[in-house]
Amino acid sequence: MANAVMLDAQSMGPDIDFSAIRGAVTHLEVFDQSSPEQALQRLDGAEIALVNKVKLGREVLSSLPSLKLICVMATGLNNIDLDAAREHGIAVKNVTAYGTASVSQHTLMLMLTLAARLPRYQQDVAQGAWQKSAFFCLQAYPTLELAGKNLVMVGQGELGSEVARLASAFGMNVIFAARPGNEAHDERPGLDELLPEADIISLHCPLNEQTRHLINRERLTRAKSSLLLVNCARGGIIDENAALEALRQGQIGGLAVDVLPEEPPREGHALLDALAAQEALNLIVTPHNAWITPEARQNIVRLTAENITAFEKSA
Repeated sequence: MANAVMLDAQSMGPDIDFSAIRGAVTHLEVFDQSSPEQALQRLDGAEIALVNKVKLGREVLSSLPSLKLICVMATGLNNIDLDAAREHGIAVKNVTAYGTASVSQHTLMLMLTLAARLPRYQQDVAQGAWQKSAFFCLQAYPTLELAGKNLVMVGQGELGSEVARLASAFGMNVIFAARPGNEAHDERPGLDELLPEADIISLHCPLNEQTRHLINRERLTRAKSSLLLVNCARGGIIDENAALEALRQGQIGGLAVDVLPEEPPREGHALLDALAAQEALNLIVTPHNAWITPEARQNIVRLTAENITAFEKSA
């Protein structure tokens, strides 16, 4: 058992029970938020750091001789200097598959909302178009029936596989693309081969050199004008500016993202500007909250406690 410090508990949201972690350590000190400078002070003497989004760089890690384990309460490890942790003998453990149900249902929600052209129809209703209609319904924007349509999935991990399972219930033809950058050694067809016939593309891959701006201006010119594009993975996998322009020009039929390259987007973003201006677009931006069901957040606590227990048993 060891002393642990949680640096940004507030990122886990309200009403989360940390008792599983408390039971796995000698003492747990909890802070709602921490800057990197505060992290250095607060982790002094701690053996375990629990962190979600606080950045722990080389300078911080080299100044914490007692630190033995960093538990990232998320999947992504981009906030941790892994090379520095390795050099100083600090183990780093993350959690995976904690939000499969949460993120997959959010992904399907985005698909269904785009397919129904809900952003456009909601705008029209709010502006009184239905009330003034000479007919009993509005039909200005052709909707997309999912049955029989081609859903191209980029990423066949647990999350991508669950999205595919749910999509199959709507009768969609689900096709997994080859791993970006590994097309020559992958039996699956590449994205470029699948793109012209794709009705929906859903992204569930990591952000790396091979996937940054995977969906770019050139690829969007080869898409169907009805293509629906959904990103619940990482900001930057789509070139959002190119996708927004394609949406404005009618080169694609809809765009939905749960992620942006910078979060929170304090400096703004073109997609947010388009929403604020109430542009007539089939566009959805959700605030990186696909993962936030209480069940998913509680799973993070359970899996983190298991990581601590496993580490102590192996020490």
